[in-house]
Amino acid sequence: MDTRSRFIAVVGDRLPQFAAQESIEPAVGHAARALGVAPPEVRWAATDALEDRGPELIAGAAGVWCAPGSPYRSLDGALAGIRWARQRGVPFLGTCAGFQHAVIEFARDVLGYASATHAEYGGEGELFIDELLCSLVGQTMDVDVVDPELARLYGSPRARERYYCRFGLNPAWRAPLEAAGLRVAGVDAADGDARILRLDGHPFFVCTLFVPQTSSSEARPHPLVTSFVRAVVRLVGA
Repeated sequence: MDTRSRFIAVVGDRLPQFAAQESIEPAVGHAARALGVAPPEVRWAATDALEDRGPELIAGAAGVWCAPGSPYRSLDGALAGIRWARQRGVPFLGTCAGFQHAVIEFARDVLGYASATHAEYGGEGELFIDELLCSLVGQTMDVDVVDPELARLYGSPRARERYYCRFGLNPAWRAPLEAAGLRVAGVDAADGDARILRLDGHPFFVCTLFVPQTSSSEARPHPLVTSFVRAVVRLVGA
C-alpha cells in the first residue's frame, strides 16, 4: 500500500454534536503530532453506504475506526467494514458501539453463529451483546488492563476511562470468544466485566467499551489512539 492511501476510515453514522464522535479526528491529530508525523486524513463511511457499495467504499484505508453512535442505519454495513479490516490485517480500533459490533462480526464470521445478535437491534439469535445492568453513559470508571502489552502502552496496569454506552459483552460468550482469539485485555476494576478486547495475530485490533478519544488532548494523547495511529503509519510508511 503506498503513502497516498494513508487515511483512516471511520465506520459509523454521523450524529450532530455527539462528543464521542466529534473527538475522533482531534484525537487522531493529537496522536500523530506526538509521533512526529502528519495526521492521517479521516474519512467517514456511513453504514448504509457500506451495505450498498460494500467494502470498496473503504478500500485503500490504512486504518479503520468503528465509531460510537448505534444503532447504526445498517448493521450489515458496519459488520462489512469491520470484517474488511480484520481479514486484511488493517489496523482497527472499535470504541463503544465499535466494540459491540466487532464482537458480533467475530461471532458470526469466526465462531460461526450466523444469528449472533445485539440486544439494541432486537430479534432472535444468540445474544452476544446485552444491555448492561447499570448504564455506563456519562460515567468515568477504573479499568484493570490485564493484557501485558496494553499495560505497557498505558504505562500502568490501571486506567481511568469515560463511557457512553448501555450495552456490553454477554459474559456467557467470553470463553468461546477468547478460545477463538478475541481476548479480554481489560476489565472493569469493580466487577471484572470485559472492557477491552484484543485480537490475537493481528497487527492492531483493539476494541474498547469506553471512548478513549474523549479524554485525549494535545498535551496527553490517549495511548491506545496513539498506538492505533502508529500502526496506521507503520502500514504505509511515515
